[in-house]
Amino acid sequence: MPVPLSPPALSSLVTALRSAGCVFAEDEADLIAATATGPADLSAMVERRVAGHPLEHVLGWAEFSGLRIAVDPGVFVPRRRTEFLIRQAVRLAPSPAVVVDLCCGSGALGAALATALEDVELHASDVEPAAVRCARRNVGGLGRVYEGDLFAPLPAGLRGRVDVLLANVPYVPTGDVALLPAEARVHEPLVALDGGGDGLDVLRRVAADAPRWLAPGGSLLVETSERQAETAARTVGGSGLAPRVVTSDELYATVVIGTLPAS
Repeated sequence: MPVPLSPPALSSLVTALRSAGCVFAEDEADLIAATATGPADLSAMVERRVAGHPLEHVLGWAEFSGLRIAVDPGVFVPRRRTEFLIRQAVRLAPSPAVVVDLCCGSGALGAALATALEDVELHASDVEPAAVRCARRNVGGLGRVYEGDLFAPLPAGLRGRVDVLLANVPYVPTGDVALLPAEARVHEPLVALDGGGDGLDVLRRVAADAPRWLAPGGSLLVETSERQAETAARTVGGSGLAPRVVTSDELYATVVIGTLPAS
């Protein structure tokens, strides 16, 4: 049940959030009040938000592609811009489709794509135990989630069968991690943010192995920054995939797609 707040109490909550730097204080106040299970929970949630915890960690969920995705403390929060990657994947996926979600974090991408498709075999993996626990809750009966590094924990029988390979790899250059907002830098796992010297270290590993896992005509989809897109596309192309770059001005999103030739 939402916690009913009098106008003065709601105003006080908004003021506290705005003083803490929350740009959308009114919206956040409404969400916190609607999610809290009682006055004590409300107070604890506000305290955590004012202390700088991501709103999604405070609420325990994030909205992504029309789904409410559970997001535990210490788990990477799915970004709205990544919905653009899902739109591209929906267009590419055959029916039925075999889908793999690498670096799955909360499992948001795999859950969103599996929900959008009529017939899907979904597998997801992440190296972070906390993320795997969270992803298993979000994926539920839609598929299976494995703990391990990239492709390593996946069933060998998936090799050569994957139609859509989602890889929301970390792509922040190591030197730029310190420039991230504290919400991400302090409260999200470094392994989900730090992509190495130029931000593309994990992408290189994924691209190198992707052709062995993709089905003929299957595609790898990765999110990157605009400034990295050209190098990322060359990396994907160097592995034998046909690369292309798609962008969304609306979501400020850049996605590199690499497709394995059908022959």
